[in-house]
Amino acid sequence: MPGIKFIKHKALTDGDISHVIQMAWEDRTTFETIKERVGLTEAEVIRLMRSALKPQSFSMWRKRVAGRTTKHRALRNPSMKFNDRQIADHRRANC
Repeated sequence: MPGIKFIKHKALTDGDISHVIQMAWEDRTTFETIKERVGLTEAEVIRLMRSALKPQSFSMWRKRVAGRTTKHRALRNPSMKFNDRQIADHRRANC
């Protein structure tokens, strides 16, 4: 079917892919939130980003998220007060 990509057994529309890419670029949206929203693990998000982005863009994104504590809830400093689930909801409303 046109416009649908398959990752494992999950079918994603172009809108879903766009949403995942947007959340993956957002510093404050964790991989756990992406998993809750779309059902993709961190490894699956990386594969999606590799296939959907140009090689240079993928490289820039990987450098950006590598070691970034804000992309994993467990690594965050407790003083971080924002709720990445609300950020993801706000972003989705704009799609």
